[in-house]
Amino acid sequence: MSDRSTINNIQNLRTSYKKEKLKITDLSNNPIEQFKNWLEHAINSEALEPTAMSLATANNSAHPSLRTVLLKGITDKGFVFYTNYESRKGNEINDNNKVALCFLWKELERQVTIRGKAEKISKDKSEQYFSSRPRGHQISAWASTQSAEIPNRQWMIDREEKITSRFDSGKIPYPEFWGGFNVNPEEIEFWQGRENRFHDRVLYKIVDKKWIKLRLSP
Repeated sequence: MSDRSTINNIQNLRTSYKKEKLKITDLSNNPIEQFKNWLEHAINSEALEPTAMSLATANNSAHPSLRTVLLKGITDKGFVFYTNYESRKGNEINDNNKVALCFLWKELERQVTIRGKAEKISKDKSEQYFSSRPRGHQISAWASTQSAEIPNRQWMIDREEKITSRFDSGKIPYPEFWGGFNVNPEEIEFWQGRENRFHDRVLYKIVDKKWIKLRLSP
């Protein structure tokens, strides 16, 4: 019989955050530029999967879904990721484009949360990114019926082999059912862990078409 004493006492697991402080006056007036600063720090600090972000969507019944995807671009308009447009997240965004993102860099005791609206990027930009992907990733995009029920793992392996054979030579074409979304932010919060749970939280929000900074209670 396994010993689950640790699991049974998870309420006693605690971490004290002491690495950094977050001064509102030190932050950029532009939250996207501030995000770039933190992301660069996370990359240079060799944080595990620094571009990984949780993406929350909801359907028409306000039933939420959550998964982890990878950030693949930052523009003046927001944050870009790619997916199968016929997946659960693609369908939910089509029905309700209000989404949320969360980046957690545990090694730096930092978190960034974003709320905004997701919109499809241009086909040209999606096609350009698709052509830059490794060939195996391109085949995966064609082979995966993302979020759809499948009978077993072998079904997916067989489908991959068929797609590989279909595009055995030459360039793999861009699939029309696949592409990018840009999340246009309406609020961005920067969180820095602090000792005794007195964390630093700074929220950017748009007021009169301009970003303002607010300090929030931990």
